[in-house]
Amino acid sequence: MLTYVGRRLAGAVLLVLVVVTLTFFVLHGFGGDIAASLSGQKATAAQIEVRRHQLGLDKPLVSQYGEWLSHAVRGDLGISWTTSESVTDSLSARLPVTLVLALGATLVSGVLGIAVGTWAAVRRGVLDTVLQAFVVAGYAFPGFWLALVLSSVFAVDLGWFPATGYVPFADSPANWFNSIVLPITALVLGATAAIAQQARNATVQVLQADYVRTLRSRGLTTRRLLLVNVLRNAAPSSLTTLSLWFIGLLSGTIVVENVFALPGLGSLANTATTAKDIPVVMGLMVVMVLLVVAVNIVLDLVQAWVNPKVRVS
Repeated sequence: MLTYVGRRLAGAVLLVLVVVTLTFFVLHGFGGDIAASLSGQKATAAQIEVRRHQLGLDKPLVSQYGEWLSHAVRGDLGISWTTSESVTDSLSARLPVTLVLALGATLVSGVLGIAVGTWAAVRRGVLDTVLQAFVVAGYAFPGFWLALVLSSVFAVDLGWFPATGYVPFADSPANWFNSIVLPITALVLGATAAIAQQARNATVQVLQADYVRTLRSRGLTTRRLLLVNVLRNAAPSSLTTLSLWFIGLLSGTIVVENVFALPGLGSLANTATTAKDIPVVMGLMVVMVLLVVAVNIVLDLVQAWVNPKVRVS
């Protein structure tokens, strides 16, 4: 198991390094004259040159990358070019909001998707047909549209939840919960539909296996059969789907955060991208890649625990 974990961690480090390296050179190589953009339209050539020197853009690109990487590995992601604030501090302040939404939506969609999919696989019939319709609806309605509808109906018309804003858990657990209900609900529909469909297909396949029929013939109850044998063998494919959807949910939070005016990474990403604030964009990329890698490693470990054969792959 330790060897398996070591291989996954080594691959994760390599992946992070490759992604941030490519992002850095793409941003600098195809971003145009960044110093001119930040200086404004009325800036003179001399002012632009001064700005370029202040930002270190007059150095060779490889030197810029080496300097950024040497600071990044120590947790220093630089200073924002537009606000002069620490990128690390800005990300630290906003990251909890995005994490709550992404992880909350992943957890809810995972539990609901596996439960609904397994139930449909066992019951079949009308419930199976309803699941297929739910899957189509989950793919048909985009998250931003659902967020607008939820905000309009349950926040503005009914007043059950706040339309905008985020309350930290430490300030008020009840208000914190109310502030995340609608955003998470807007995110989970598509993910739940996809995971339910995958769980249903995997469960049906396992239920048709010879060893399951043998266990049934020996008088094993359906509940015990599902909990001990079927779900354990059907889980890997559902977990893989869940990990892929987590990546999608991370990007989905950007839109949902804007709809509900939440102070997460979404609004920061929009502002930094528009302003060509490369230190902030690089910081966002590092955080996103680390989140994706961390979740994939956790799911890999869960799969290795559920299915020991995965460890030798």
